[in-house]
Amino acid sequence: MPTMADVARSAGVSVATVSHVLNDTRPVLPHTRQAVLDAVEELGYTPNTLARSLVTSRTRSIGLAVSAISNPYFTEILQGVEASALEHGYSLLIADPHDDPEHERKVVQLLHERRVDGMIVAPSVDPRELVAYLGRHEVPTVFLDRLVDAPGDGPQRFDQVCAENTEPTARLVTHLAGLGHRRIALVAGLPGLSTTAERIAGYRQGLTAARLPYDDHLVVHGDSESAGAERATAALLALAAPPTALVTANNTMTIGTLRALRERGLCVPDDLALCCFDDFAWADLFSPRLTAIAQPSREIGAQAVRVLLDRLAAPDRPARTVRLACTFVHRTSCGCTDSGERPARSGPAPEHPTPSQFTKGTVS
Repeated sequence: MPTMADVARSAGVSVATVSHVLNDTRPVLPHTRQAVLDAVEELGYTPNTLARSLVTSRTRSIGLAVSAISNPYFTEILQGVEASALEHGYSLLIADPHDDPEHERKVVQLLHERRVDGMIVAPSVDPRELVAYLGRHEVPTVFLDRLVDAPGDGPQRFDQVCAENTEPTARLVTHLAGLGHRRIALVAGLPGLSTTAERIAGYRQGLTAARLPYDDHLVVHGDSESAGAERATAALLALAAPPTALVTANNTMTIGTLRALRERGLCVPDDLALCCFDDFAWADLFSPRLTAIAQPSREIGAQAVRVLLDRLAAPDRPARTVRLACTFVHRTSCGCTDSGERPARSGPAPEHPTPSQFTKGTVS
């Protein structure tokens, strides 16, 4: 197996120069760098990662702690993180905190003990132990998707990357209101998450823009999971005055909501209109096709890596929050036609479904 000394002899440089090129520890003239890289390629030299980490105090690895990796949204984020990390020469160590604060702190500690250079974490509803650990050990970290408030009135301590949540949710509400709906409900996510709070704020903002009153009974928590959304939707349908339109706050809860509607023989959009936050690969295959807010999932993951690498390059730079824009994907579950036209109405939507609407149709 060729050694670093073999590469140095082939390139006509010192072993130290080869080390600087491979470890990026000192500027090297372009032609010298290329000579070293050519020798590496010709000889088939493979750097000793362990030895290199001892020299540079870097392992060129990133720890990723994300719950619900089976969720298509987080799966796409993972793909974005992995592709960007590989592009920059980093490997990835992955752990699932299971949205449990105690387990979250443990898996982050395990990643830290593996000497990752930095971490990307989607924090739980109670990240206090996590934040304390990362701060105490000065671990370069980017919070992903879910934001963590700065302590007290102090400055923001960690970089954060997420999608816009408030305005896109408001857009779903105003779109449904523009179709004549007056009782628009929200199946919200797990209480305590910043995404949940921001989407509720967007829901209220949309109601205000449409000059509709806010009704506590029309906001239910599906806890960011399918089964929870199914229960929450059932509670909405049991109201004396049920909603005529629903907004679901993530893709997993959309599935639970559709299941609850199907079990009651309700048809979307004839009985209830539906819009969802989070687009996913098969949303266009449903009948009706789902009107949704699409998050730039892969770009969120890729951006988190770039922000982390910026932090590694400049540890003292002020922490920043990067928000990425979402896209409104107009389909037919809201009640519009395939061409995007609004349905013809002789008047506004009813205040709530009539009894006959609860006995006809199916959700396919």
